[in-house]
Amino acid sequence: LTFFLVFVVHGTAVDPRGRGLAGFAIGGTITLDILFGGPLTGAAMNPARVFGPAVAANFWHDHYVYWVGPFVGGALGGFVYRIFIERKPAERSETITVE
Repeated sequence: LTFFLVFVVHGTAVDPRGRGLAGFAIGGTITLDILFGGPLTGAAMNPARVFGPAVAANFWHDHYVYWVGPFVGGALGGFVYRIFIERKPAERSETITVE
């Protein structure tokens, strides 16, 4: 879930080519994460959202997954965008003329 959110944020809010779509794209991604990701996986994009119910129910079985998953997913989302999609700056070549 966090992978998709971070990937879309990089593509719209960070990359100047997509800034006009940022609000719609990020909002749409969050909506799709909530509507489809939550019911399918039971996971949340925010680890703190899972922490409260775990404290209240004193249920800690596999709780680390809710912390590791979003951090790894977010890091991978940024990494994949940066490596495969982000435009690389053109290499500058300077010519020096001696007279």
